[in-house]
Amino acid sequence: MIFNNVAITLGDVWILLAALKALALLWLLYYTARTTRRPQAVLHQDPHAGPAWVRGSLVLFGSCTICLNVFHMGYSMSHIHCKSQLELIFPAIEIIFIGIQTWVLWKHSKDCVQIQTNFTRCGLMLTLATNLLLWLLAVTNDSMHHEIETELSALMEKFSGNNTNTCLCLNVTTCEVFQKGYLMLYPFSTEYSLICCGMLFVMWKNVGRRLAPHTGSHPSTPPFHLHGAILGPVLGLLVLVAGTCVFVLFQIQASGPAIARQYFTTYYAFYAATLPTMSLACLAGMAIHGLEERELDTLKNPTRSLDVLLLMGAALGQMGISYFSIVAIVATRPHELLNHLILAYSLLLILQHIAQNLFIIEGLHRRPLWEAARESLAGKWEAEPPRRGSLLELGQDLRQASLAYIHSYSHLNWKRRALKEISLFLILCNITLWMMPAFGTHPEFENGLEKDFYGYRTWFTIVNFGLPLGVFYRMHSVGVLVEVYLGA
Repeated sequence: MIFNNVAITLGDVWILLAALKALALLWLLYYTARTTRRPQAVLHQDPHAGPAWVRGSLVLFGSCTICLNVFHMGYSMSHIHCKSQLELIFPAIEIIFIGIQTWVLWKHSKDCVQIQTNFTRCGLMLTLATNLLLWLLAVTNDSMHHEIETELSALMEKFSGNNTNTCLCLNVTTCEVFQKGYLMLYPFSTEYSLICCGMLFVMWKNVGRRLAPHTGSHPSTPPFHLHGAILGPVLGLLVLVAGTCVFVLFQIQASGPAIARQYFTTYYAFYAATLPTMSLACLAGMAIHGLEERELDTLKNPTRSLDVLLLMGAALGQMGISYFSIVAIVATRPHELLNHLILAYSLLLILQHIAQNLFIIEGLHRRPLWEAARESLAGKWEAEPPRRGSLLELGQDLRQASLAYIHSYSHLNWKRRALKEISLFLILCNITLWMMPAFGTHPEFENGLEKDFYGYRTWFTIVNFGLPLGVFYRMHSVGVLVEVYLGA
């Protein structure tokens, strides 16, 4: 469909996806109603799979995607006199699919199924492939939509006063609401599909997996407290406020007929100031990791392996856009301030992704202090046989462990405090850098430099493949940075 508009139409793709959704729905219902209810079906649950932030994002983006399809159906109904009624069926099927899939993943994302393993793996792969195709279609449809919108604006300027469109909306105000709601919620559909793919892959890895008794219990993760961290949150809030102001100014200009170059300069200057600060914070965090006493966690953990894989894979989206921008700038040899800022932005973005990935991976592979103390105490009592007076010794050991735990969390040393400051700063920065490309107009396409060099269709394909991955990278980074913060 992307490379040949005649051989395969969009309707053919919708029919294929509708069939895949129906098959995936049948398996999801069977898994919930039959497989998980059999005796000895789910003996273990992975405590690291499906953390709260992932399931919360799943519900949030799933709700936004359902609203997106509601707007799609409303827009199609307003043009029902000149559109096929089949266009109402496909969004309705997707609403049912998203609702049931979100409920199943929320409830069973931690399962380690021990029966019907082959059938369960096939069902999970079918559902994962369906979500991957939905993401691919959302990306290509987004690029086509922007292309049609740009061409339509040009035609309206050229043929103003001539009504050349035979399919007009019956209620202009209602259609405008549906269209704006559709455009605003469209980026969340790509994020929802990517989150579902990650959760389904973890479930697939956990099929047939057996956990040790102490591993299957829920980890006693400490609550989220600042622990006296001030500098990191303050600097992060400054970045968040500045980024919000720059974003609002740019979007106000984008709503007009043309965007002044000074707003592009402000936008890229903000990135050129923020990215090196984040990179330096990551380098400082890696240096502190090297001075820590915490041991490396070498145990097999599919969730952590997936986190690392997603970080490295999603980073390729923005890094790919930056690479093509560098090639375009170097090849054309521009000497304007804006082009120098775009070049600096592209280089700094690549370096920041590399530094942040290294810092996060190092932090994820460090064993949290409370787990090390708990496992050492459990190992001691498993190795020693029970004897007279063991209850008294157990009480003394528990008291010592509790005192050490309280002292550890009430008196942070400078290394742990610095790691918490850095993690909080990076969390707020990634929230800011997630917000700016997730909503509104994309300056990567509007500045015109790369579009003129590569051509309209080629550059738009690059941007619409890379930007959703970049948005997912920032969102995923926030979640794993919270884990790094708690582990410090």
